[in-house]
Amino acid sequence: MLISVPCTNIKETEALAAQVARVAKKGDAFLLFGTLGAGKSVFARAFIETLCNAGEVPSPTFTLVQTYTTSNFEIYHFDLYRLKDSEEIWELNIQEALFGAVSLIEWPEKMGPYMPKNAVKISISNMSENARLIEIECSDEEKQKRLEQIRV
Repeated sequence: MLISVPCTNIKETEALAAQVARVAKKGDAFLLFGTLGAGKSVFARAFIETLCNAGEVPSPTFTLVQTYTTSNFEIYHFDLYRLKDSEEIWELNIQEALFGAVSLIEWPEKMGPYMPKNAVKISISNMSENARLIEIECSDEEKQKRLEQIRV
């Protein structure tokens, strides 16, 4: 299943992220692919703000992971850009996040062979200075049914 959504501005990207957040369940992993400045952090921030009253949602570029609590689960927001080796993910408590929380993972390619197979892949690419193409892909049937609720 592939959902392809052109977003002409940040507000549309945030609205799409909010829709994705509303169908998230404990144990879901969302892998955010894109180049520097593509909008991965914008998407993650809107996702988190939709589900919890987090106030400020900083990018975890330097801390590598930030956690947030919702009424139903915790959200782990990972930014793996600075990892030098895929083995470093184990130091970030990623196992707990993948099985007992919702995970938003920026730069998931840094996970190498440990990238979760049943995750929702979200690819963000630049169409112009402000416009993005966001592609949401998933092979898991149960997640596909939830993602079908997204209205574009």
